[in-house]
Amino acid sequence: MGLGEYFQEKLREPTPEEAEYAEHEKEHDDDATLGAHHGPSLTSWKAISIVGVTSTAMMLNICGVTSMNIALPSVGRDLGIPTSTLQWLMSAYSLTAGCFLLLFGRLADIFGRKHVFLLGDIWLIAFTIACGFAQQGVTIILMRAFAGMGIAATIPACLGILARTFPPSRARSIAFATFSAGAPVGAAFGLVLGGILTQYAAISWRAIFFVMAGIGALTLIGAWFSFPPDAPLAEDRRVDWTGALLITVGLVLFTFVLGQGEIAPQGWRTPYIIALLVVGLMMIFLFILWEYHVEFRTSRPPLMRLSLWARAGGRFAAVQLIGFLAWSAFATFSFWATLYYQEYLGLPPIQTMLRFLPMAVAGFSVNVVFALVSGHVPANYLIIIGCIGTGLANLLFAVINTGSPYWAFGFPAAILSVFGADFIFASSTLYGAKIARHHEQSLAGGIFNTVTQTGTAFGMTITTIVYDTVVWSQSAKEGVVLDQDGTNASPAAQLFGQRCAQWTSFGFAMASLAVAVVAPRGMGIIGGSGKKSAPSEEDPAEKEKDLEASPESAETSEDADVRRNVAETAEPQSPSAVRAATPHPANNTLAIQRGSPLMRVMTEDTVVDEDMDNDKPQQ
Repeated sequence: MGLGEYFQEKLREPTPEEAEYAEHEKEHDDDATLGAHHGPSLTSWKAISIVGVTSTAMMLNICGVTSMNIALPSVGRDLGIPTSTLQWLMSAYSLTAGCFLLLFGRLADIFGRKHVFLLGDIWLIAFTIACGFAQQGVTIILMRAFAGMGIAATIPACLGILARTFPPSRARSIAFATFSAGAPVGAAFGLVLGGILTQYAAISWRAIFFVMAGIGALTLIGAWFSFPPDAPLAEDRRVDWTGALLITVGLVLFTFVLGQGEIAPQGWRTPYIIALLVVGLMMIFLFILWEYHVEFRTSRPPLMRLSLWARAGGRFAAVQLIGFLAWSAFATFSFWATLYYQEYLGLPPIQTMLRFLPMAVAGFSVNVVFALVSGHVPANYLIIIGCIGTGLANLLFAVINTGSPYWAFGFPAAILSVFGADFIFASSTLYGAKIARHHEQSLAGGIFNTVTQTGTAFGMTITTIVYDTVVWSQSAKEGVVLDQDGTNASPAAQLFGQRCAQWTSFGFAMASLAVAVVAPRGMGIIGGSGKKSAPSEEDPAEKEKDLEASPESAETSEDADVRRNVAETAEPQSPSAVRAATPHPANNTLAIQRGSPLMRVMTEDTVVDEDMDNDKPQQ
């Protein structure tokens, strides 16, 4: 039996946790006790405030990256940081933010999402303030790395809170789309904040960190009052620290090597680069083996269930692969477009910032469109559209005419790039919330964000190798002897290298498109009430899953998974027994409250289910 078949077989066996939950549902799903085991409904302002706080947290995450882009030269001059080390102001933050997502996602699912968010936000605020007081390069880099750990705690917690607060409904689509919109808004806000404060504030770049800490404090206050309280902790709160150590250290080493390999003293042949790459990959492989052992051979709860990747016919894994490839294209587009504007065209940072501002407006608009269409268009079609948009942005810069105005190439590329990224991000996170069970919501969000962070590092490494190879080759043809950093290359050689890098990114986008066309078929409608079924080419087993997760049964997809797994191993039941085990639609639906249309949408189908948060990890 293959590993994939073994996962599928294991999925058919209900865990003690799932069997207990299914029995609990059967005991309470009669007309006399409808809603008795559910928590209180949210008011409209409560729902809106939850979405606002989580979206602000996402905005702060991206703002922490983009705000430093313009400030880097000033920070380097003030603290005496050499150019070769300056990149670590960016890399240290992203490195820890990406590598600790799995651990903190799991901790949020075990110990409570609100608790983890609040602690992570406090941690982020403290080390962001410390960055503003840093007097040495090493100090600010370390503080940035610690601040990234705060982001790693808040983002998975936000996704888990949204998934648990908003059951499958139009409200959930709007909530996830608004959360996704925090990324482009944060990117634009960070660029503006970094440019204005660095140039005009009395304390220059230090003001950036104090403003961000202030926004973090407002988010902390909002979360304290708006987030629903965590339910009583699960009985089995054991943490797979061995798995956490293996994957965290493995990802840190692997990501570090991807960022340093091209600029190391001897490039990729540098001994410590080779050693760290081997150790990092080995630890990731050992993590997979360890999680397999913990999940299927012991009673301890794993850090990440490998069987999660096999769910829905492997579509969860396909979505992660699409995210990896798409972010390899999207992140590298922004990087090489910035170099084109600043190094080839010689534009100042403020002018470069203005050319990227349309990305914010487009990103927000795309998420509004997603909220409107996700309840009518199958998710795999939305992902396909996203892959095409990202690829077209890379293509425009790969064939850019340097004499053409900004509106001919730069403007449409800026629009298309976020058009692709936001469609993919919103669709993938919403689908992950649909596939994951109650006690896996934050972990599922952490997985996708880890994959995209790793894809970013991978794409940057590959395109940088392509760029360096092309520039050195072109310079040799021109008879130019390059210095160690290659900064004396001719503008023509640099432009050709940047175009080749964008062609490589276009290849990543087309690879993601190929996967999106073939692999995630049958994802169906993930927004709205989900009344439309998936395409008919699904196999019978998948059709059964969709029927069980449909609103007619008034179940979430997680509930359907639990009920199906128990039913497959239980004795046959009479029709009356089956009807008794089916929840009444009123359990998951609120009456539409008075107020504005936005309030009515945000409260529709929105309940806090405290009993669901009592799910226990696998015994």
